[in-house]
Amino acid sequence: MIRIFRVFIPASVLALLISDTILLLFSFVVGCYIVLVADPYIFLFSDGGIERIGLVVLSILIGLYFNDLYTRFRIRSNIELIQQFCLAIGAAFLVQALLSYLDRDWMLPRWTMMAGCLLSLILVPSWRMFYSTFAMRAFGMDRVLYVGLSRVVQQIAGRIHEHPELGLRSIGYLDEREWPDSNPVIPYLGTFEDLKRIAGELKPDRIVVGMPDRRNQMPIQALLDLRLAGMQVQEVGSLYEVAYSRVCTKELRPSQLIFSNALDPGRWSVMFQDLYSLLITAGALVVAIPLMLIAGLLVKLTSKGPILYRQTRVGLNGAPFVLYKLRSMREDAEEHTGAVWAVKDDPRVTPLGRWLRRLRLDEMPQFFNVLRGDMSIVGPRPERPEFVRTLSEKIPYYQQRHCVKPGITGWAQINHKYGDTLEDTITKLEYDLYYVKNLSPSLDGYIIFHTLKVMLLSRGAQ
Repeated sequence: MIRIFRVFIPASVLALLISDTILLLFSFVVGCYIVLVADPYIFLFSDGGIERIGLVVLSILIGLYFNDLYTRFRIRSNIELIQQFCLAIGAAFLVQALLSYLDRDWMLPRWTMMAGCLLSLILVPSWRMFYSTFAMRAFGMDRVLYVGLSRVVQQIAGRIHEHPELGLRSIGYLDEREWPDSNPVIPYLGTFEDLKRIAGELKPDRIVVGMPDRRNQMPIQALLDLRLAGMQVQEVGSLYEVAYSRVCTKELRPSQLIFSNALDPGRWSVMFQDLYSLLITAGALVVAIPLMLIAGLLVKLTSKGPILYRQTRVGLNGAPFVLYKLRSMREDAEEHTGAVWAVKDDPRVTPLGRWLRRLRLDEMPQFFNVLRGDMSIVGPRPERPEFVRTLSEKIPYYQQRHCVKPGITGWAQINHKYGDTLEDTITKLEYDLYYVKNLSPSLDGYIIFHTLKVMLLSRGAQ
């Protein structure tokens, strides 16, 4: 695992991205030599051919990303893989068509484009079929030995088994007895007394402590000896963050928050975030204001009620503020029910409102909340006071998400679907706490980039 942008990214993902780029460049360069009558070298290095090919390759890579081909590694169907790659190539052709109107000098010659796409359609899917089966084994996997078998350990082991690209492999667990309902992908290896012997024989890369009750049970001396001998010993919560990119609230203890900076976002990071949130908002409003005017007019013409929807939300340090949205529900949506979560296919949403929500256009007025200092571009989504009071009573550490400004988009929004259950709320809280812990300009940039994909694919809208 490699940590980039404060996110754990498997080395296999980076290797796949680099290899795809090389194969695509190779395909289009070879295409030049196949179809061009003039000297291809002159075209490539004197006429800007490399830059044109680079633009096509970038278009295809973005198409692959939008088809989730850098998040899903298990190939369910070779036909589906080829179909997805054809969609990525189609995106590159659309970019070329756009360039024909803007600047034809940036276009790749027609037959070079055709030859390069045909070669890449053969090479890249074939490479991915090979990569998913054989190539990932060359990276090796960190062998994980568990001390204790908590529910969190079993959850992580299942995640590791389903996602080999994480580069982790569970080799077994130690406990005072073998648990009959344990995850079958984690074999039982012995008791705590066997820890040093088994660690010496199997030489795990990570020893992860995941005991439901550590009092008078944890083999402290053995763990200390192994740690001083150079082995990596970590709590199960640390591995949970690697596997899920979120904080495990089940393993989070008050002492970690009181005596360490485990969830300290950093004063300078927060100040810098305020600055670039304002700059991004100023630029975004150039595009957003005309769209808001058109959408607002449509809202007024298609349903009764005001154009803007004003609602009290909880912001930084629990302070309330008024959030603005384009109205997407009927005017009397909560007249008889009071404050309730939106649900799938919510009957209160107007026909136009469904499209506004699907395209995230109803969120545009929140740029003014950013200008007022109530929100940032990126942060936990602000909730209503009625929900915050209830959730704070039911979910530990829920109030801690308010130690940073709420955002228009966030780490939870790009990683988890919209949910209206307590379990979904806990999951989103774990993503929010991970964001608070790792707040930085690089992570915000990563989230903004992925938000564009969520918006264009209409994911998570409700």
